[in-house]
Amino acid sequence: MFDIVTKSAAGLAVLLLGAGLAAAEARLDPMQALAGRPAGSNPLDPTTAIGAKVDAGAARAGNEEFGGLPDGEGAEDTYYQCVACHSTEIIKQQRVTDHRWDELWTWMVEAQGMVEPEPETKALILTYLKTNFSSER
Repeated sequence: MFDIVTKSAAGLAVLLLGAGLAAAEARLDPMQALAGRPAGSNPLDPTTAIGAKVDAGAARAGNEEFGGLPDGEGAEDTYYQCVACHSTEIIKQQRVTDHRWDELWTWMVEAQGMVEPEPETKALILTYLKTNFSSER
């Protein structure tokens, strides 16, 4: 009897794992969505960051309390929202389009399990990110 229960549980675990992997493969990964296209061929191309002006974010000294993020409205909310999953270094190296920030936000919520804050806080954070870490500025 114990062997039957053990085998059934193992079979169920394999089935669930397989279903989870299949679902994960079907999701669009924004970091690979434009792979293989020539740089500059699409305004949403992640390689836009390569040609972006570096001085916009680097010229200002960051706030040590908030992981080196530039001071400004939304810095604190951005810090606490983002460092739950990754360092501020990931944020500070970005130079993507404003539209790309919106896509990345959706991807982090839907595929990575980020908890989405209240709409006002979300708008504040996205405005902060676009103001300080956009290839469009």
